[in-house]
Amino acid sequence: MLGLGLWLVVAATPRIGRPRLMERVAPYIADISEQARESLERKASDPSPVLGLLVLPSARRARDLAWQVLGGNEVIARRLRQAGSPKTVERWRGEQLAWAAAAFAVASVLAWLSPSFQTMPMIVRLSAPVLAAALGALACDWMLQRAARRRLARISAELPTVLEMLTLSLTAGEGILDAIRRLGRGSGELPGEFARVAAAVGTGVPLSSALAELRDGLAHPALSRALDQVLGALERGAPLASVLGAQAGDAREEAKRTIIELAGRKEIAMLVPLIFLILPVTVAFALFPGYLVLQTGF
Repeated sequence: MLGLGLWLVVAATPRIGRPRLMERVAPYIADISEQARESLERKASDPSPVLGLLVLPSARRARDLAWQVLGGNEVIARRLRQAGSPKTVERWRGEQLAWAAAAFAVASVLAWLSPSFQTMPMIVRLSAPVLAAALGALACDWMLQRAARRRLARISAELPTVLEMLTLSLTAGEGILDAIRRLGRGSGELPGEFARVAAAVGTGVPLSSALAELRDGLAHPALSRALDQVLGALERGAPLASVLGAQAGDAREEAKRTIIELAGRKEIAMLVPLIFLILPVTVAFALFPGYLVLQTGF
């Protein structure tokens, strides 16, 4: 701190001495000489570039870590889109800040008024509100991720049926836009998304742009593959019915694989109640009568 202060004092001190000839002539030829204009610019001895070079790598790593944990604006916008929330990023950030502030206030009251906190060290009482604020912000982000995952899971369940409905409509002779409008009149997550696509096309947006926005907004792997195939077929003029039929079959197979993988993971979880609840009760029923007989016999 002493060195930084001395640096600032020396940098603010005006130079003493006769200016050089170039410095005296520069104001008169600044309109025709680039070097004269550069020499007239103020070159202060500012320590901020040096400090920036020292602090910038750590600041970038901290920012990247915060974005990975909390998510940047682009990540938050995608999660809001996947969750089907009408909120903007700014509004969600405000809610996240409100969650953090509420957690900070509650933890502060508990840290200073609760009898259980009175015996704890001062560092614990001071750090508890900060930790609670961080947990509040993380809880808000976790709820958004949970809502996005649940909606994407519903979209995955609806995707095979939606693709088959589109295939049937196209096979019956309808155009792709009419098939999307018919599908948008249904209920569910994907029909609602296709209803927005039909509404966007009705306002003048090209169909390919509306489908691309749906693909990029949801970022659902299976839906993105299907929409890529549809966009490619629209550009090349390929038959859409066969393309959508193949994508519907792939979606069915992927749904089956997902169910099998989920069953494999749940198999281990099902052992917990078996080992810790059913097995002890069975052993107790088998051994308790013998124990009573031994107690009464001896």
